[in-house]
Formats: sequence, C-alpha cells, structure tokens
Amino acid sequence: MSQSFPILSLMLAVPMIGAIACLFVSAQSARWIALGATLIDLVLGAILWLSFDMTPGAAEWQFTEYAPIFGKFAWALGIDGIALMLIALTVFLMPICIGASWEAIKDRVGEYMAAFLFMETLMIGVFAAQDIFLFYIFFEAGLIPMYLIIGIWGGADRIYASYKFFLYTLLGSVLMLIAMLWMVREAGSTAIPVLMAYDFPVEAQTWLWLAFFASFAVKMPMWPVHTWLPDAHVQAPTAGSVILAGVLLKMGGYGFIRFSLPMFPDASAEFVWLVWGLSMVAVVYTSLVALVQSDMKKLIAYSSVAHMAIVTVGLFAFNQQGVEGAMMIMLGHGLVSGALFLCVGVIYDRLHTREIDRYGGLAVNMPKYALLFMLFTMASVGLPGTSNFVGELLALMGIYQASSWVALVCTTGIILGAAYMLWLYRRVVFGDLVKDDVRAMPDLSKRELALLVPIAAAVLWMGVYPESFLAPMRGNVASIVARTEAVRPEGDAQLAMGKGKPTETHEDHAEGAH
Repeated sequence: MSQSFPILSLMLAVPMIGAIACLFVSAQSARWIALGATLIDLVLGAILWLSFDMTPGAAEWQFTEYAPIFGKFAWALGIDGIALMLIALTVFLMPICIGASWEAIKDRVGEYMAAFLFMETLMIGVFAAQDIFLFYIFFEAGLIPMYLIIGIWGGADRIYASYKFFLYTLLGSVLMLIAMLWMVREAGSTAIPVLMAYDFPVEAQTWLWLAFFASFAVKMPMWPVHTWLPDAHVQAPTAGSVILAGVLLKMGGYGFIRFSLPMFPDASAEFVWLVWGLSMVAVVYTSLVALVQSDMKKLIAYSSVAHMAIVTVGLFAFNQQGVEGAMMIMLGHGLVSGALFLCVGVIYDRLHTREIDRYGGLAVNMPKYALLFMLFTMASVGLPGTSNFVGELLALMGIYQASSWVALVCTTGIILGAAYMLWLYRRVVFGDLVKDDVRAMPDLSKRELALLVPIAAAVLWMGVYPESFLAPMRGNVASIVARTEAVRPEGDAQLAMGKGKPTETHEDHAEGAH
C-alpha cells in the first residue's frame, strides 16, 4: 500500500461509522456490525504492519496525513514503529472483546457496542496523532466510553468505581493541558515530531515534566495513584477489563516514551530517583497485596500494577535494552492480562462468582480451560518462550546497567509474581472437585476457544520470535535514547569489560578499526 493512502484516517473512520450504526439497529445486528467493524480494522492493521518500511534509513514517521483546521491546530496523523505496535495490539484485542460480550451483555446492546467502537477510534487516535492538541483530545476522550462501560454494564459498585476512575484520570490531565499550551507558545508549533526535537529551557523542563507525570502516572497506573484500577477492574464487565488492562494502561507508558523522555531529557534525568523509588515500592507492595486477594480480578489487577512498574524502570534506564524491554512488556502484558481476564470471565459466566475459594479441581471437568489458563499463568510469570519473558529480561538488563540496586528490588517482583499466580492456578484448577455446581461446569465452548486460542498463539509468537516485534521500533527507540544520552545518570553496575563502562559493541570496534 502506498504511503500516501490515508489508511490511518480510514482506521479511525471504520469503528466510528460502526458505532453510529449500532445505535439504530437491533441487538443482534449491533453485535454483527461491531464484530465486522473491528475485523475490518484488524485487516487494515495487518496491512499497516506489512506496509511499514523497516529498512535502515527509512523515514521515522510514516503514513503521515496533514490537514490544517484552524490556527496551529491540524488533523495530523502519522506513526513510527512504537505507535505501530500499540495500534496492532489495539486492533487485535478489539474483535476478541466484542466476542467476549456476545452472550454476556443482554441490556442496551447497541449502546454497549457503540461505546466499544467509539473507544477503538479514540485509542488508535492516541497512538496515531501527530498534533499535540489532537493527541490530548483523543487521550482524554477515551475516558468517556470506559466510564460508561463500567458505570452502566458493571457490577454492584459500578457507580463508585466509574466515578473514581474518571476523577483520578481527569485531574492529572488538567495540569498536562496547561503545560501543552505553554510548550506550543514556546516552540511555535503543535507538531509532536517538532516538539520532540525542541530543546526546552532546563528550568522550565522540571515543571513541564511534573505536569505530564501527573497525567501519565495515573494512567499507568503507578503507586500510590493506582487505587482506581482494582475497583475499575472488579466492577467492569469482562471485555471492559480486557481493553482496560490490554490497551488503556499502555497510554501512560506511551506518553512517557513520546513526551517525557525526548521532550524533557534533563528533567527526566533529574527525577529518575522518583520514578525508580515509586516503581520499586509498586513492584514489592502490589505483589504482596496480590498474594492476599480472594477475588480473582483483584489479584490480576494488582499484578498489572507490578508489571507496569517494571515498564517504568525500563523506560527510565535511559538505554536501548531498557526502553525496548519496556515496550515488549507493554505488548506482552496487553495480551496476557487480557487473556487472564477472559479466563476469569469464562468461569464467572458459569458460576457467577469470582471468589477463588469457590472453585477447585477444574482440571478434571474443564481440561481445555486448564491448559490455556496454565499457558497464560506461565506467561504472566515470565516463563521463557512466552511473551513476557523477553520484555522482563530486556527491561531488567537495562535497569541493571543504570542501577544494580533497583534491578535487585525489581527482580523480586518476578519471584513474588510466580508465587501469587501459581497459587491462584493451584487453588482454581487443582485440588478435589467436591462442589456439585463446580463439577457441573462445562468446558470451553467453540466461541470461547475462538477468543483464547489467537491470544495463546500471539503469546507464543512473541516469546519464540520477538524480533518481529522489536524490529519495527528499534530505530525509534535508538533516537529516544540518543536524546537522553547527554544527561544519562552514571550507572553503578560493574559490566563485563572494564569497571562501570558498557561493553564495547561490534559497531564501536569496527569504527575504532577504521
């Protein structure tokens, strides 16, 4: 496909048109329209990936579109490898969410499907926007459909959870808008690529960084502003939890990569202690909290906070391995946590409880379920050959170069992660099948298999051949690392060749020979 074809605008238009159509048709028609729109976007996403130019020296920003609207504000779209991967994750998970809602949602189906399609438009828009105000509109508008999904189709305490979700995430973003207005006035441009290359005054960077941090830390979510997440997950319908964990949490990480690191490198280095400190607390504290949960969804929600903390230490390691590892965790966690929430949804649909103690012995009467649940549990733990292993290894290697103490504390998260996930699996799947209602639960239906098997395949693909995910974003990660190189804090790790010096690469050696 030619780079001039407006494929990004088409990917935004398809779910938007589908959302409007869903409001005016019957429940069953709305389901089919939503599935059709998300599958069309999945095909367009595959075309986008296949058409993306990964050759050395290729343009950093591809599939760019530009149409002035008023003043400096413009309809400006374009992607790099980082945005490409997150768009691919979004369009992959959306048809699965529609499928998961097929039988579970019976009230106001058209509005529910419209909310999901509207959210798909906004999520793709966040990753494709090249105008800073367009980004802000997409970034904030994404709150609205998720707020409605939790508040209308959620559990018993859905109103409390939806208000908490909305207020937490909105308050942080007001500061970010003020910072954006100042940046545009200072740099004279709203274009994100221009702002990424602009050198803001060092004293201003501190305040700008803090304003953006207030928004992205809540979205991630980082400790201690993570408390909205367990409530939102527990009350959200299954598909809402899948898209919340799978994509919406990644917007905070994307914000750090796109704004905080390249635009405010001096401030990023200045506040690295803050990010590392909060991340270390999050890894240990939320893992210990996960160990004592009795609700399956709450346990997986707390595990998400711990995984996202390893993302933030990887991003603020200021090196190639750290940032690449953080991106791989974001992609892997998007798949695995989404799959785990689907697994909880499968048994919740049968027994209408998420209490871990109500289950036991599912391996006997649900062997297919037990097998897939085991794969996703092992992937969450970071078993080699699964998606999360690659990301966690790279992120921890990256942070080890920056601080061996931070790496040591964050590695305990892997051990604690194995403890709570394997204990969850043992209690639900093994043991004696004593309860009659549990014994009567049927194994996975064809629809449920169709939802879980593609994620299982993607998890194994990422684990076995991660290069297909790393290659598109390698050049973009290198340019972000180059922006922070001058201010990178001195690492304390004693690496292989010479004390405190990074190992010499083949390229460095070749340059020296010349």
